Amino acid sequence: MPIDGFVQWVISLVSDYLYVGIFIAALIETIFPPIPSEVIFPLAGYIVSQNNMSFFHVIGLGITGAAGSTIGALVIYLMALKIGREGLARYLKYARITDKHLKKVDGWFAHHGEKVILFGRMIPGIRELVSIPAGFLKMQMLKFIIFTFAGSCVWSVSLSLAGYYFGIASVHFFG
Repeated sequence: MPIDGFVQWVISLVSDYLYVGIFIAALIETIFPPIPSEVIFPLAGYIVSQNNMSFFHVIGLGITGAAGSTIGALVIYLMALKIGREGLARYLKYARITDKHLKKVDGWFAHHGEKVILFGRMIPGIRELVSIPAGFLKMQMLKFIIFTFAGSCVWSVSLSLAGYYFGIASVHFFG
């Protein structure tokens, strides 16, 4: 399946099965970076606004997406912990992650420590990579999960809110 078709499938998943769809999409998006969370979460917020659902659904969707992202990040963390950098490097090329990307994240991790996990989950292009050095460097798993979930919540809720408010604004602007 071409990447465009895969992205369309994920968008349909979110549109058709809102909470379950956002959980699965966030999980997949974390493990396979070509799926942009910058599309998934605003779409979910937009759907909430267009269906006159309560504002609290936006927060719920963000938290649900953060849970999916955290599980996906944990898979990457465990892979990095188990097979190490060299073993994982063989598979990263399929996700278009180069050694240059990893060295950049490694440098941030070495300089800023565990805070990279929290803040890195909010930076496009980095958010999928921060789990790798955490696994290589054997970061404490509970800390990893807490920091990943917290950073993912901020990211997911923020993007969902943007989609929600865009949907509200479009109704008022376009009638």
